[in-house]
Amino acid sequence: MLTTTSVKLHLGAAGYCTHPEFLTMRGGSLRPVAFPAGFACIIHPVHGPILLDTGYSSRFFKETAHLPNALYRHITPVVYREEDSAVHFLARLGLKASDIRYIILSHFHGDHIAGVRDFPQAQLIYLPRAYDAVRSLGPIAAVKAGFLPGLLPEDFDARSLPVTKQPERWVRAGEDFPFPEVYDIFGDGSLLGVDVSGHAEGMMGILLSTESHDYFLCADAVWSSRAFQEQRRPHKLAGIIMSDRQAYRRNFDRLVQLYQQFPAIRIVPSHCREALNAWGTEGEHI
Repeated sequence: MLTTTSVKLHLGAAGYCTHPEFLTMRGGSLRPVAFPAGFACIIHPVHGPILLDTGYSSRFFKETAHLPNALYRHITPVVYREEDSAVHFLARLGLKASDIRYIILSHFHGDHIAGVRDFPQAQLIYLPRAYDAVRSLGPIAAVKAGFLPGLLPEDFDARSLPVTKQPERWVRAGEDFPFPEVYDIFGDGSLLGVDVSGHAEGMMGILLSTESHDYFLCADAVWSSRAFQEQRRPHKLAGIIMSDRQAYRRNFDRLVQLYQQFPAIRIVPSHCREALNAWGTEGEHI
């Protein structure tokens, strides 16, 4: 096992957006491709069900009804049905919104935080740099950064658990592991946070193990599995929405190295339909 405490994992998606494939992967087609807004429900043996991100929700459309936020919806067309929500997904697992005690936010783009208000009792875990990068942006700059502040609850600060509150949980990874350090989120070796900045400042992926497999939920470090499998970086135009192109390239290369050195680890990009379908909850098709 990659980690020392195993969990259960269910992968889902709440809606999807469309982009021309060539923007997300060199050599891709010009046609628009659907990219699901993936999220994960992690069942921890002590802390119960935990969410990693939330995907879209109906609130996304309310927040993008008027300019300048409407630019977000028009530049990135979104398809969403209420039955696709994280809340409905959890119901199919026999869980309620009130069962969620923690939500880990990989970063603050709208397709990852749109459902946060559906879980008013959950505490919010994230890398502080991720929020610091967007919290003070003006309306136009926020849209360019993919951030819609109205998606966050009014009591966001009170419910926040930024990971640096316990810096001793940052530990060095093994010498042969491509990412230099990880953050032990609960201090029990179950969920290890990994800084995969570049697409967004302070973006965090999660390493975890179930009883049978190791996983790396790598957020938006890539948009598809083919990207790291075939070493095909995004088109240069995609750099317009990146917080740091150099950091993106560095973490992309680390992901390729992880795939090559540790082929047994199941790498799950948030927007990869193939990965979500292959390893999602049995009976769920994204």
